Amino acid sequence: MTEISEQYRIEQEPFYHPQGDEIALYQAAYQARMPVMIKGPTGCGKSRFIEHMAWRLKRPLITVACNEDMTASDLVGRYLLDADGTRWLDGPLTVAARIGAICYLDEVVEARQDTTVVIHPLTDHRRTLPLDKKGEVVAAHPDFQLVISYNPGYQSLMKDLKQSTKQRFSALDFDYAPESVEAEIICRETGIDADTASKLVKIGHAARNLKGHGLDEGISTRLLVYGAQLIGQGVEPIAACRMALVRPITDDGDIRATLDHAIDSLFA
Repeated sequence: MTEISEQYRIEQEPFYHPQGDEIALYQAAYQARMPVMIKGPTGCGKSRFIEHMAWRLKRPLITVACNEDMTASDLVGRYLLDADGTRWLDGPLTVAARIGAICYLDEVVEARQDTTVVIHPLTDHRRTLPLDKKGEVVAAHPDFQLVISYNPGYQSLMKDLKQSTKQRFSALDFDYAPESVEAEIICRETGIDADTASKLVKIGHAARNLKGHGLDEGISTRLLVYGAQLIGQGVEPIAACRMALVRPITDDGDIRATLDHAIDSLFA
């Protein structure tokens, strides 16, 4: 188990700039081995925060990118056929429960509700994971913790967590960082100069102001980092911004023109 655990450890500190008391709150939740739900818009730093906390707590981290085709077997495991017959292969959730890792289910609402039900026994006093096909009940390692995340902005009746699932978790709300902090993050992540980072952030905030007025989602911090990386590669700033910030988020001609104008006014 030690060898398996080591392969999931994060050796180098993932940069994360706190916006409030989220680090202390998460640490308290981990000490209580309390399941945690992280809510926030696309690309605001949810996954980076969990990576940072796993590094800070010196715990292995197993991340699962949830999708609508994911089955319960994808999480817990299945029997496989090989030359010697059948053998059982643990899924990522089972591995995490056995070795005492933090298991992070990213965008959990993308998974089918009949799949997410399998996490329930791990999120209450039982802290167990039944492997029905194998006839085994896995008792979670004392260091195991379950974390899920999703974007409330994309919730629908078809893609939402059941109350019976939500009320098994504590929760932290995330949002995009204030302008000065977001500019500092971009500088730290890409090595871009502070003035350019500040201009990128202004474009990001201009787009976020259009959310609900033609845009489903604004420009994420992740996209701002992409724009800075392109500029760092020698791409002209206006072209970099159009490629990384505007074209990915909309095909609407009027909204593109509005954001292109904001880019031109800052970088011309």
